[in-house]
Amino acid sequence: MPMFSKVLVANRGEIALRIIRACKELQIRTVAVYSSADSESLHVRYADEAVCIGPPEVSLSYLNIPRLISAAEITHADAIHPGYGLLAENAHFAEVCEACQLAFIGPSVDNIRLLGDKSRARQLAVEAGVPVIEGSQSLVTDAEQAMEVAARIGFPLLVKAAAGGGGKGMRLVRSADELPQALTTAGAEAKAAFGDPSLYLERYLERPRHVEFQILADRFGNLVHLGERDCSIQRRHQKLIEETPSPALRPRLREKMGKAAVAIARAAGYTNVGTVEFLLDQEGNFFFLEMNTRIQVEHPVTEAVTGVDLVKEQIRLAAGEPLRLKQEQVQLRGHSLECRINAEDPETFIPCPGTISRFHIPGGPGVRVDTHCFSGYCIPSHYDSLIAKLIVHGEDRGEAIARARRALEEFEVEGIKTTIPFHLRVMKDPDFVRGRTHTGFVNGLNAKVSRALK
Repeated sequence: MPMFSKVLVANRGEIALRIIRACKELQIRTVAVYSSADSESLHVRYADEAVCIGPPEVSLSYLNIPRLISAAEITHADAIHPGYGLLAENAHFAEVCEACQLAFIGPSVDNIRLLGDKSRARQLAVEAGVPVIEGSQSLVTDAEQAMEVAARIGFPLLVKAAAGGGGKGMRLVRSADELPQALTTAGAEAKAAFGDPSLYLERYLERPRHVEFQILADRFGNLVHLGERDCSIQRRHQKLIEETPSPALRPRLREKMGKAAVAIARAAGYTNVGTVEFLLDQEGNFFFLEMNTRIQVEHPVTEAVTGVDLVKEQIRLAAGEPLRLKQEQVQLRGHSLECRINAEDPETFIPCPGTISRFHIPGGPGVRVDTHCFSGYCIPSHYDSLIAKLIVHGEDRGEAIARARRALEEFEVEGIKTTIPFHLRVMKDPDFVRGRTHTGFVNGLNAKVSRALK
């Protein structure tokens, strides 16, 4: 199957620019789409063509499927790359692309629909022989049914949206009294975020690690994983720092989890690039969490240790090319960390949009920065606060941490507040340096800071 001639990038910010760069190296022309708030973004400047698709509101621009399809048609694009977030895991969007004879650079519609339903994905994992956290066997439709499930699995538990991710539609419940309100608020949030209020319940693990495996699969039944990423440094279920390899995994556990990830993807008939996510408890037991059917924000750390360009692989696989490597050829070299630099107050994490008056990115050996920003760029208030990703690579974890500290100290952003000071605190924290992290780590770090200030 021939490679695409022109790809429309249905996204914004740093991931849109990342995709445009991959396309240029593959000699594929690109079309950027943008809202009126994003007219100065670098992804607009560096694409071969650019189309304004509406006002700043995402519902009228980046989530407006008719406008995206129209932009593809008038520019004669033959494929659409959705990036991450927005419409990346929207089965209807992928279906519309196919109906309009536009290749969707991602998995199949059936893959997205199956794995996007967290309840069905859990059942698939069970059928594949992969452990799952105890929870409801089906969607929870009312408070009475939820109470019955809670009586069986016990408290604390999580109320979770069946669709979507990123912590939206999720509530921690520690007692029966809290459950009815949690169902109401989680359902309303899920409806607003994903258009689907469906919920299920799951036992809550205290202080687990979040470990995910990168999957590549072609249309000919070939499937490999590229090792794991540890994403345990989170705030309100949103990842802040990712690294590979995980300091918690030994070779035997890595192999076992990798085989489980491949088994789930194979059971789903998965194609293209995806990520299988697990929770790892303090006893070394792992449980399937979900599978994301898109490129991840943290994909660069995997690229750093494997030498595989994941965005290019997405494009090649979508064009029908076979996988170019086998599992035994995958080698992990060194250690990589990614810090998500957000336009937020580093203490409260409140978004801080505004104009960047100075923007100096770090450099030197083993340092990469993915960003769409520059001096004079105005950060809109309408979108996610991510402004840059700092990725470092070293011979081992110690060198990677030292390199991250040095790069963070070189990173200068003026005119707005950013989370750079937060990342420096993490890189200097003794527990982080020793690899003693879990999904509640940030709360503990903030508690340390509060005690020190008293």
